[in-house]
Amino acid sequence: MHSLFTPVRFDSLALANRIVIPPMCMYSAQEGCATSWHQMHYGNLAQSGAGLLILEATAVEARGRISAYDLGLWNDAQAQALQPVLAHIRQFSAMPVCIQLAHAGRKASCARPWEGGGALPTDHPKAWPTISASAQGFLPTDPLPASATLADIADIKQAFVDAAVRSHQLGLDAIELHAAHGYLLHQFLSPLSNHRDDAYGGSLENRMRLTLEVLDAVRSALPADYPVGVRISATDWVEGGWDVVQSTALAQALAAHGCAFLHVSSAALHPAQQIPIGPGYQVPLAETLRRALNGSMPVIAVGLITDAHQAQAILDAGQADAIGVARAMLYNPRWPWEAARQLGASVTAAPQYLRCEPHGSKGLLQAAPTR
Repeated sequence: MHSLFTPVRFDSLALANRIVIPPMCMYSAQEGCATSWHQMHYGNLAQSGAGLLILEATAVEARGRISAYDLGLWNDAQAQALQPVLAHIRQFSAMPVCIQLAHAGRKASCARPWEGGGALPTDHPKAWPTISASAQGFLPTDPLPASATLADIADIKQAFVDAAVRSHQLGLDAIELHAAHGYLLHQFLSPLSNHRDDAYGGSLENRMRLTLEVLDAVRSALPADYPVGVRISATDWVEGGWDVVQSTALAQALAAHGCAFLHVSSAALHPAQQIPIGPGYQVPLAETLRRALNGSMPVIAVGLITDAHQAQAILDAGQADAIGVARAMLYNPRWPWEAARQLGASVTAAPQYLRCEPHGSKGLLQAAPTR
């Protein structure tokens, strides 16, 4: 059996295989509420045969949305709107579902990608004031965010806790905290965006403080065995910025604080980034952190992993414990089926699909259990 299709555990959460669908923003919510788009989209991905589905970045407060069309979980109406999406998935799939809780910080109040992206001008009817570690925009031309006060920080931590409690009440199987891609927690981590001189700025210990406090607060509000993981950008790809050495210290601290898994991405904090993009370009970052963690928590690798044999080779080399397949999964939502065919493995599928097995691949698809 190829290890891509062997089980793995994220604390109490058992995954049938090591293929993870990472969070990918759909920018299709209304007032933070899931719509029929989400029911169709996630219902489709839940039939992929992957081991875990992570829902898109879900804002913990209104000012923390990337765009006006982001999912939110800062009120009960949003939880109620997400409930039928989860019910739709679980009627036909036993795949575990995780949610990514996020705050965009200074990268909030943006247009949707297909509408040009980027920060909205302050006089735009859909714009709102943003907040960050320091009063510095992502681009010099962006509206300046407010520098978070200690009261703001307390409110943000409580917003993560409230959204986490709603996530648990909805029956979601795990939570991922978003500390990557230049969003608020990453803004506190990186010396390029954090110029504070209080307990949340300056030293590495201080810059890590908010991420660790959010993790602690969320875990304290949930059952002890409920999995809470973290996604990080392991490097800014900018000289003098957040890097893999600092990420190693953060990863070890996260593990010590009971983090269930580490999802390793990179970049998106600073426009001067120089990213060596190529197949599996972020995998060495995951490998470095996995070796430093020495088995204390599982690591998900992601970043232009598009081929089954490539994914398997990463696991064989001990570079990661699980593989995130993102845009390739959007392009081909049956990516795990094809990976199983190429590797001579099997994958679960709804019984309605069993008769579509390719000739010569008998046993590729196995009837999925129900909840």
